[in-house]
Amino acid sequence: MKETCEIIDRAAAVKQTVAVCTTEEKNRALTLAAEAVLSDKKAILDRNLADLENARGKIPDTMLDRLLLNEKRIDGMADGIRQVVALPDPVGITLSENMRPNGLNIRKVSVPMGVIAIIYESRPNVTSDAAVLALKAGSACILRSGKEAHGTSSEIVKAMREGISAAGLPADAVQIISDVSRDSANEIMRAHGKIDLLIPRGGKRLIQACVENATVPVLETGTGICHVYVDRYADVNKALSIIENAKCSRPSVCNAEEVCLVNEHIARDFLPQLKKKLVDDREKAGLVPVKLLLDPRAAEVIDGVPAGNGDFDREFLDYTLAVAIVKDTEEAVRHISLHSTRHSDAIVSEKKSEQELFAKGVDSAAVYINASTRFTDGGEFGLGCEMGISTQKLHARGPVGLQELCSYKYIIRGNGQTR
Repeated sequence: MKETCEIIDRAAAVKQTVAVCTTEEKNRALTLAAEAVLSDKKAILDRNLADLENARGKIPDTMLDRLLLNEKRIDGMADGIRQVVALPDPVGITLSENMRPNGLNIRKVSVPMGVIAIIYESRPNVTSDAAVLALKAGSACILRSGKEAHGTSSEIVKAMREGISAAGLPADAVQIISDVSRDSANEIMRAHGKIDLLIPRGGKRLIQACVENATVPVLETGTGICHVYVDRYADVNKALSIIENAKCSRPSVCNAEEVCLVNEHIARDFLPQLKKKLVDDREKAGLVPVKLLLDPRAAEVIDGVPAGNGDFDREFLDYTLAVAIVKDTEEAVRHISLHSTRHSDAIVSEKKSEQELFAKGVDSAAVYINASTRFTDGGEFGLGCEMGISTQKLHARGPVGLQELCSYKYIIRGNGQTR
């Protein structure tokens, strides 16, 4: 508790210094931070190996993949930092300007948040993503990692602080809390007046706890019950490729597909091909087959496990896919509105009217037409990296990048006007 309070106070103490840094100062600090991460690669990998050994048998294998770092992933972290360096500075931009009849000039200008806290779970790459985005957006950053990734995350923060300090900026611009108990999370949630924005990034329970208990502003990132709807006018080969990628390329992440909806007009032809692609072919290739949970209509067409109560409302985060047959695009949209977490949902169709009906009807942060849901990612959207995927509608929605980490204020210039 004491350590958490001290870290919050130190972040508050340096936020003004960080807020007034020039673009060049921030970019130099981030460049040196990226170099420090690469220089400390062995130490980071050693800590990650220890984290993996401690977590093995306690979390599913698909979650171990989230925790795993290797040389390629660390190189990717450094590349992500450099990509943010190359992005325009989001601070100090004139968002709008208005000259009033009385001569007042009113400008709406982007400004830093101040202190941004991130509570996250088992993905150590979130550590560098969050820190670099916060710093480039002119804010101090407090990180609170989950216990599984804490050793790795601490080593990453140590390296980044060395780079930031070498650039002449306060190292306390990026801090990590060593206490991984609920007490530290609760302390962050209640730091009203000191923390300007809290971003929870993890599972449903973590996000709900922050939304329900925090007295500081919370940017709600969402779990991903992502759908792919295969329309009657779909290109079948395109659909099979998209579904395999959305489900199997990395099933433990929030933009992975969890539900497949198939138009009834093509179900009898398409579902056997889907089973062959995701189950039979993967087994023959020595890959993990996908477990298909079937609604009653789909179960009449192919073999699988009957879907139970709640299976269309679950984020599986593994090689499991719920499958249902729907009448048409309108029914697909209704199904998604009932079960989606409004993260990422896709239609595969060659008919423009069906594409437009789906795109207008589905109320999700990212709606895809003939593409995999796996692209909902800050890097893939050209944001360098991301703080998370926001599924709310106020302030920010979709991948949270630099612009979404800024607030704004009005600067009014006059010449003696009175009201």
